[in-house]
Amino acid sequence: MEEPTRIIAIRHGETAWNVDTRIQGHLDIPLNDTGRWQARQVGSALAGEDIAAIYASDLQRARHTAEAVGAAAGIAVTPEPGLRERGFGVFEGRTFAEIEATLPEQARRWRTRDPHFEPEGGESLVRFRERITGVAHRLAARHPGQLIVLVGHGGVMDVLYRAATGQEIQAPRTWHLGNAAINRLLWTPGGLTLVGWADTQHLQTGTLDESAA
Repeated sequence: MEEPTRIIAIRHGETAWNVDTRIQGHLDIPLNDTGRWQARQVGSALAGEDIAAIYASDLQRARHTAEAVGAAAGIAVTPEPGLRERGFGVFEGRTFAEIEATLPEQARRWRTRDPHFEPEGGESLVRFRERITGVAHRLAARHPGQLIVLVGHGGVMDVLYRAATGQEIQAPRTWHLGNAAINRLLWTPGGLTLVGWADTQHLQTGTLDESAA
């Protein structure tokens, strides 16, 4: 029987649009100063880990977070478009409040986690889940007995958590999806299991000072 693959899953550092509650989706938004600091902090926290590979969404907020981890570990980052955030189509670039005000029926279906609802030009939860679980399986299967890092987005972390804990796609979220938090999973051909979630100890030490500029 194959040895399990250990996975560290990380959401990208903070962006200005996170602060504004503006939907990013596939739009390529950069990290802000806090996000760049968070990326360095998570890189330092994982510097002693025996990482075999780092895979990241090709959107710059995830890629730059992953590159900070790679710099600390001495490992190049492999871009993986399959780890992109859910495509939100017409929602992208709008705040939660703007969506509620201008597209109330679509907002309702989104808020109630209708699994088959697709914002115009975007992805349904069902399609998004299939994409993320599929790419996680594909990447983890390359590294039996090893540790890999997957750097993605809030929605990606949500799918991985649900897959590892058996949460239904429509279940209300009761877990955190913090920027640059460390989440640990175990993968076997039978699926994912949860080891640890939302470790932010590395973000509680140090201060955001001039080195973050």
